[in-house]
Amino acid sequence: MLTGIAVTGNAADAVSARRGRPPGTSRRELELIALRLFTDQGFDNTTIEQIAAEAGVSKRTFFRYFSSKASVLWSEFDSEVDTIRAALADVPAEVPMMEAIRRAVATANHYRVQDVAELRLRMNLIGGVPALQSSTAVHYDAWERAISDFAAIRLGQPADSLYPLAVGRATLAACRAAYDRWSARADADLTFYLDAALAALAAGFEPSAVRASAAALNEGLPG
Repeated sequence: MLTGIAVTGNAADAVSARRGRPPGTSRRELELIALRLFTDQGFDNTTIEQIAAEAGVSKRTFFRYFSSKASVLWSEFDSEVDTIRAALADVPAEVPMMEAIRRAVATANHYRVQDVAELRLRMNLIGGVPALQSSTAVHYDAWERAISDFAAIRLGQPADSLYPLAVGRATLAACRAAYDRWSARADADLTFYLDAALAALAAGFEPSAVRASAAALNEGLPG
């Protein structure tokens, strides 16, 4: 889950990667090297050739995992969209729509306290590079569409009609609020905040439901 957040603390430490040729360089290793270079010398000043050389692999190997420099920053988010779609496709018909959405979003967002620094760094880069800001709407739209397509099936309406679109956009807004709060506090798994926000959304933010959701969140937080 993404939103524009400034880096706080030494976030660059979260993406440090060893130099030299890693044995069997993986997608994750290339990603960490790219993030470190983006942080050290700027996104625009970092080339795909530099990332590949730092990893000790060919440019072709980079393109085996990523379609562009920008896709390095969006890869986790795009994978999340795929996970949500797959989870929703497996939900039994008897599970209520908003409960199914809550479960699917939680399945795709098991980020821990120690992941906060890297996620902040990603979003600082996306928010600070004009060429990347223009791509934000496309990725958010794909996330919303994963939800609205499912809602359309449950509601028996076209995916681009009012109510499925409203479900998708309301869900994204609630999840972004949860992400902001989790990122600011850095005190628990993101799923605690997502569960609370989406439970309240499903209840129409009725006050007693909000209080119950908040109580459940507080019980789940450390300390």
